[in-house]
Amino acid sequence: MLLSLSIRDIVLIDRLDLEWQPTLCTLTGETGAGKSILLDALGLATGARGDAGLVRQGCTQGSVTAVFQLSENHPIQKILSENGLDEGSPVSELILRRQQSADGRSRAFCNDQPIGVNLLKQIGGTLVEIHGQNESQALTDAATQRNLLDGFAGHTDMVAELGVLHGAQQHARAALAAYRAELAKASADTEFLTHAIAELQELNPKIGEEVALADERLLLINAEKIIGDLREAEDFLQGEGSIETALNGALRRLEKAAPEAAGQLDDAISAIDRALIEAGEARIAVSDAAARITNNPARLEEVEGRLFALRGLARKHDTTCDGLPNLLVEMDEKLSAIHGGNDRMAELETAVKDSDAAYEKAAMAISEARHAAAARLDDMVNKELQPLKLDGGKFSTLIERVALEDGAAHGIDKISFVAATNPGMAPGPIAKIASGGELARFMLALKVSLATEGHGGTLIFDEVDAGVGGAVAEAVGTRLHRLAQNGQILVVTHSPQVAARGDHHWQVSKSGENGSVSTNVVPLLDNARLEEVARMLSGADITDEARAAAQRLLETG
Repeated sequence: MLLSLSIRDIVLIDRLDLEWQPTLCTLTGETGAGKSILLDALGLATGARGDAGLVRQGCTQGSVTAVFQLSENHPIQKILSENGLDEGSPVSELILRRQQSADGRSRAFCNDQPIGVNLLKQIGGTLVEIHGQNESQALTDAATQRNLLDGFAGHTDMVAELGVLHGAQQHARAALAAYRAELAKASADTEFLTHAIAELQELNPKIGEEVALADERLLLINAEKIIGDLREAEDFLQGEGSIETALNGALRRLEKAAPEAAGQLDDAISAIDRALIEAGEARIAVSDAAARITNNPARLEEVEGRLFALRGLARKHDTTCDGLPNLLVEMDEKLSAIHGGNDRMAELETAVKDSDAAYEKAAMAISEARHAAAARLDDMVNKELQPLKLDGGKFSTLIERVALEDGAAHGIDKISFVAATNPGMAPGPIAKIASGGELARFMLALKVSLATEGHGGTLIFDEVDAGVGGAVAEAVGTRLHRLAQNGQILVVTHSPQVAARGDHHWQVSKSGENGSVSTNVVPLLDNARLEEVARMLSGADITDEARAAAQRLLETG
């Protein structure tokens, strides 16, 4: 329930604080007094699109604060909890505040915590519902019509569970489709994979083999030259003028002189001994190398053939020679997956079948419940039409089932509210069939019918009685009063019959001095209310007859 509304510097309002009451609250006043400004201000506080034009002329910013009283089981509690706005426990009083700057920027707050405008709109939409002569969302929007019917049927939880099942169904279908596409692509590559695997297996590449072959090829290409160099080296090491011959000559001389040298030649003799050993090892190593290296054209051809085969296959598969062994493993696994794909396919097909069955069962149950609820709703609405002077009108809830494969998160039903305003007239969408006044009355009949479970929020009707008077206006007032027994109703009206039915009454007026115009709102009691209803009946000049008629209306209300 809306407890209070505080407005600062919005259009014609410089400062206004209103305390609202439960049940039916009526607002009256001359055309242009500013009744619509109040609704615009409340809309701003509950998430309507901001507009720099709402800021009072000469001011840098305006603001609107709306305070709501909440029950512990109000649907808004879940939204507050999900967004961390409840401090861990149900919120009993919610303060929504919106600041609108003259430069077009706006800021939103919930219980003094900054929030985004989208979240504010979500919160506000749960707390307040505004209906006007030309704005009957409940009757013109397909999604809203479906939600209204589901709420009336009392299976919103079932619909939420259906959404989960639909998500699982779509996931299973997507997984199957993806695997089928993957398998089809892989199957098309079966011949290629089979050939490539055979080719790789025949070559049997090894990691590091390319480097070893390249080194051996280089050696074989240069073998003849290397062998010539080794032979020359052997000549240097083994001929008469070799280093070993020179070292042996030097050693003999030193050993001959050693006995008279008192040990001074020992280090030199040891060094020559070591040099002789190293020279001998060098000669042996050169000889061994000469024995190993051969000029072998046949081996060169073999090495080059394998090396070029490895490199060619690597280029073919856009990899390296060292990458070929891993490529063989990957291709083999892919081919195995193709051959064993039927098992995986069967698993995925079973998952789709199971998810389809679960979705179908839940969707059919909801659809049956919707048909039953639609029949009850149609009967209740049509009973409300006669008192609202729509005797020839007929309201129907049209439900069309779509194919199961075309089902959505909300089910397999297309729901629309249709109506005929005259006997024999083919039913059609209410927004196209009904005039402005008729649309408002259809909407009111629907709201009264839906209110059997309590709407739980604040409903605002903006001139819902436009274009009607007399007995019709009286009927509208009666239905609004009845609807208000289940929650707070705010009605902006020019009808004295409706105004008189209100449990609480406010007058909106406009005044100005020194070129400044402002809107004022005052609660009306007793004689002041009598005078306002009389004004609505007679006009500028209030007659005794009008006062008497107003008195009768108030007594009846």
